[in-house]
Formats: sequence, C-alpha cells, structure tokens
Amino acid sequence: MNIIIVGMGKVGSAVAEQLSNEEHDVTVVDINVRPLAEADRELDVICIKGNGTSSKVLTEAGVLECDLLIALTGSDELNIMCCLLARNMGVSETIARVRTPELYEDLNLFKDSLGLTMAVNPEREAATEILRILTFPAAKNIDIFSRGKVDLVSFDAGRNCALVGKPIKESFAKINSRVLACAVERDKNAFIPYGDSVIREGDTVAVLSAPGDINPFFKSIGMPVTNIKNVMIIGGGRLASYLIGRLCALNMNVTVIEQNRETAENLSYTFPNANIINGDGTNRSLLIEEGLRETDALCSLTGFDEENILLSLYAKSLVPSIKTITKVNRTNFLEVLRTLDVGSVIYPKHTTANLILQHVRARQNKIGSNVETLYKIIDNKVEALAFHVGENSSLTYKTLEELRLRKNVIIGFINRDGKTFIPHGKDELRPGDSVVVVTTITGLSDLDDIKGTIGSK
Repeated sequence: MNIIIVGMGKVGSAVAEQLSNEEHDVTVVDINVRPLAEADRELDVICIKGNGTSSKVLTEAGVLECDLLIALTGSDELNIMCCLLARNMGVSETIARVRTPELYEDLNLFKDSLGLTMAVNPEREAATEILRILTFPAAKNIDIFSRGKVDLVSFDAGRNCALVGKPIKESFAKINSRVLACAVERDKNAFIPYGDSVIREGDTVAVLSAPGDINPFFKSIGMPVTNIKNVMIIGGGRLASYLIGRLCALNMNVTVIEQNRETAENLSYTFPNANIINGDGTNRSLLIEEGLRETDALCSLTGFDEENILLSLYAKSLVPSIKTITKVNRTNFLEVLRTLDVGSVIYPKHTTANLILQHVRARQNKIGSNVETLYKIIDNKVEALAFHVGENSSLTYKTLEELRLRKNVIIGFINRDGKTFIPHGKDELRPGDSVVVVTTITGLSDLDDIKGTIGSK
C-alpha cells in the first residue's frame, strides 16, 4: 500500500517503522528536519519536509496515489484538518490521532462528515490496558479477543510457579481451566511451545484463556491472586485522567501525585472521589507519607521514562508485593528493562501502532478471511491475531489434524456462535468462526497464510 504519515514524533516513528518493515511504500511528512533525518537514516521511507495541512506538501508526498493517510502530529486539530484535506484530494481512507478527551468523546458526532476512517487515542488505549492488568495482578500484560470472550495473558514463571520444570502437556493436564500456553520468551528469544516443551524459571509465558478461568489458573500454578484496592498514580497527564475515573468507578481508593499545581487542581475538580496531591512524585518522604507502604499498585505515568523506571524500582524495594506498572516511551530501554524488576511495562506508542497495523492488514486482505484483532506481544517478537473465517477460506471443513500449518503457528481459540473453546485435533474451522492464531511469523494478513504449503520460516 502507498501510505503517508504526517507527524514523526514517538508514535509516528513507531508506526512508520512497523509499516516499512512490512514492505509498504511509506512517505513521512514533518515540519522539523531532525525527525526526518532520523527516519531517513534508519527507515526505508521517503521524507518530505512541510506542513501536512498544505495541499502543495501533500501533493509532493504523493497524495494522488495514496491509499491511506495517517495524521499523528501533536495537535488534534491539525490531524483532523490534514485528514479532511486528504479526503477532499481523493484519499479513500484516513486515520487521525485524537488525544483530547472531550474532542475524542464527541468525535462520533462528526466523524463521518470529516471522512475519518478511524481515530486513535494512545492514552485512552493505554489506560484500558492498565485497567486490565490491575484486574489480574499476577499478569504482566493482558489483551482481549472476541469481544471479551478470550484473554491473552503473559506472566513471569517464578521459582514457585508449578509449571516450572515440567512438560506443558503434563502440567496443563492437571489444570481444570480453559487455558492454552501459546508463546514463551527465554533468553531474549521467543518460540511457540508444544506439548513436550518445558517451562523454565524466568521464562515469560503467554497463555490464551477464557476470562473466568484466568484467576483459577493462576491460583492452581501458585501465582498470587489478590484484589487491588489501593492504587497510587504518579503523574496526572492525559493517561492518568483516562484512568482515574475508571478506577474510582470500580470503588478503588486512588491517590494521584502531580507536580503541576494547575493540573492537580483540574484533576481534583474532575475527580472528587480521588485523592489528588500537588507534589513531587520522586520525593520518597512524600510517597511514604501518602501511603506507599499500604498501596496495592503503583502506576508510574510521568512524562519521563527514567523517573517512571526508578519509581517502580523504589516501590518494589519498599514493598516487594506491590504491583507496579511503568509507562515507557523510548524503546531503547528494552534491553535494560529485561534485567530490572519494574513490573508491567506500558508502551502507548506500540498500542497505537498495533491498532493502525491491524487496520492496514485488514485493508489489504484477500476476500476469504479478515484480521479482526492484532496484538504484538513479548517485546513485539510474537503476533496474536483474531481472524474471521470467510466462506471462501481453503481451511474450512478440515480437521486440524488434516491441516498442514506452518511451523511456529498455533490455533489457540475458536469462537463459534458466541461460544469459545480450545480446539483439538478432531475440531474443524467453519465459515463465520473467529479464530485466534499466535505465531512468531510477522506479517500474516489472511487466515490462509497459516497453511504450510506457503512455506515455513
């Protein structure tokens, strides 16, 4: 596809990298030279300096041959204007980043008249991800398929985990839950496990599960299952504002520490049920005074990666049992974070990039099957996708035993007529099913791509 990305900040760079890696023809537009120079040096993209709301600049960027325009500047209004201009110049699909809560909530009122295909909100999506993690404290990350009927949960297998040292088929046979091991990371490498695979201490394990079965599963393997009641949030930006109200609605006790006085005052007016403190979240005395020792979960959500990492490490040193969630924007911390106990790590730009990539994959699909949901897990080394099984798919009405699947591909769950189940060898795919596939092969855009006849990697 021919794709134009306007705005090369953190999110724009992540999206450009993902799309160029999947061999799309990507042109990036920005008014600043520095991000364009970095993109030109590191990515296979065309760089255009200029304002994305200028018809002259968009024409130079190739808008007349463009299939999709993505506006990811720091201004919601500029993003919307850019998409509106692109639609009037003949672009069939546009995506805008809209971060302001009020504008995002009202967008449905005029989305169609603007010709917007999709609006993405990194902070809102990240808040949703944090909320899911706080629901299951033993999990590092949680993603959802099939409208909440299937959870994809990753966790660290510690010394006391009952899965450690045993073949998967043996340990999972003793578990009375609908749970399937679908991916493992070990020594920076990811792989799809099979029945004779053995989980080792320190592995990161991803499982697919029916939502009601994940806590019983954790309990059966010796992982902590506790309810989060007291939450402390450091940083009161947009992400926090999306999160606070949802936590209060669940009757959690929420304390927010925000350094900017005006921001803290606005939060206190907006969320009267939360305890809003105007202060420095890196002040250890303040943290202890505001109840860090009694806190069940700490969310480090400041605008500085280093602060967030240090805050989570300090909280763990003070309260080893505390659940920590750390927001990180720069991916050059990945190698360091693997060696540190900072709990769950949230990358808002990755969340946005995955949403856009999901749309692009669905857009370029064949007729037979469509990508419904896409997540990149275990540091982007593994993809989990939900496909709709179409009438023309070549995989229907054949048992899984009969299908020759590519190596490093596993069919995890099937959703049929509103009911989900883990398939076995005698089960078959039928038109109308929704199928969750987990694989270390990147770039799958159609369900038929999992067939072994295409080749293996």
